[in-house]
Amino acid sequence: MGLPRFAVVDLETSGLSSRRHRILQIGLVTVEPDGAVVDQWSTLVRLAWPWSRVGPRRLHGITRRDLRDAPSTRHVLGELARRLDGGVFTAHNADFDADFLERAARRHGVPLRLDRRLCTLRLSRRLDPDRQLTHGLADLCARYDIPIERPHDALCDARATAE
Repeated sequence: MGLPRFAVVDLETSGLSSRRHRILQIGLVTVEPDGAVVDQWSTLVRLAWPWSRVGPRRLHGITRRDLRDAPSTRHVLGELARRLDGGVFTAHNADFDADFLERAARRHGVPLRLDRRLCTLRLSRRLDPDRQLTHGLADLCARYDIPIERPHDALCDARATAE
């Protein structure tokens, strides 16, 4: 059967609470165990109510107008589930992203399993048991000389996490 692929995911959300806030953008980079990137995908996610808040625009730069013609949450989650296809769900702060995705999937009746997880934030902290360093994605990119084109763009952050 071989080793599984890594499905590196990043989200941009309207806030930090998966109960009150919504997913605005998803980025996915699929990586083979040898590090080869085999797929990249990104999409904005239409809000259920066009007047909903989009949260910290100064961070992610996403406006309500950007989301107006985006696919529905149900459609996006179905496509994400198809693209994950048994890969190891990988993210920087995987529990945060998985919580948003799983809650949205339940809300919209989309089957989505994120049982196998790899968290790069947790990995980074394990490499620094005395907590001498900071472990945000931008900090890690600077530390390991990984380019990050547009911080807080889901696909760019997923690419940096995969790197």
